[in-house]
Amino acid sequence: MEETEERSTIVNDPRPVVRKFQARPQREGVGAVVRRSIGRFELKYFDPFLVLDEFSVSAPAGFPDHPHRGFETVTYMLQGSVTHEDFEGHKGTIDAGGLQWMTAGRGIVHSEMPAASGVQIGLQIWVNLSSKHKMIEPRYQEMQSKDIAEIEKNGVKVRVIAGEALGIKSPIQTITPTMFLDFTLKPGAKLQQPVPKSWNSFVYVLEGQGIFGHSSSSPTSSHHLLLLGLGDGLLVWNKSSTKALRFVLVGGKPLDEPVVQFGPFVMNTQDEIDQTIEDLENCVNGFERAKYWQSQANIDT
Repeated sequence: MEETEERSTIVNDPRPVVRKFQARPQREGVGAVVRRSIGRFELKYFDPFLVLDEFSVSAPAGFPDHPHRGFETVTYMLQGSVTHEDFEGHKGTIDAGGLQWMTAGRGIVHSEMPAASGVQIGLQIWVNLSSKHKMIEPRYQEMQSKDIAEIEKNGVKVRVIAGEALGIKSPIQTITPTMFLDFTLKPGAKLQQPVPKSWNSFVYVLEGQGIFGHSSSSPTSSHHLLLLGLGDGLLVWNKSSTKALRFVLVGGKPLDEPVVQFGPFVMNTQDEIDQTIEDLENCVNGFERAKYWQSQANIDT
């Protein structure tokens, strides 16, 4: 855990909640269930965020071999574990509380499959890359739960996945400037968390019920996405006398670039999408290893 100089946590211009969605279950992958809140028809894109899924999967269901280009996938496990493997030979397991920050860049083919019995639950966020970064080499940043920066003050616990909060900072290096914070507020606790004024930000509630933005706001419960308006930070109250409130706060610097998406490919123009499809079909320009590769999970089925 990296200590940083304590910043003032006074929020002078709190961000209001401007839109609210309930994330409803839908089928995705092979037999998996996701609650998608960003990337659905009402909210196709929230710059720089392409997708927010809360996924639930049990073997033999999962997300077998599939490609990506032009963005990053961030997987944060809440329960159980998932094994990832790709055509570069990278393989690993993300356990509960663990993180994988994968930069697909110019191209990855990979699989994500359950690694334990029972139900595996996690969050996956797709973070867009700017045009100058879309074709960079793929890379991974992975952290086990015990290695994620965590602190508790005045009834507020935070796990700092990316960015900083309550005086601690994550070692994760983000290409698109991003913050990703997992907060738990004890009954009666309140929070002031700064967010850069120029960034877009949202909240996704995992457990309990909280008041967000202003003290007069109506309470919000689990599986809801809150889009936040302009301001210099977020105010949160847990007014329950018995139950904890858990949510993630995610923010990012908008790219302000055209977005053309075709499934797992996200580029700036239709010509670039067409080229990506051609590259995958011909196994070139980043997809060379796709010609002969299958994940072990796929071979075993």
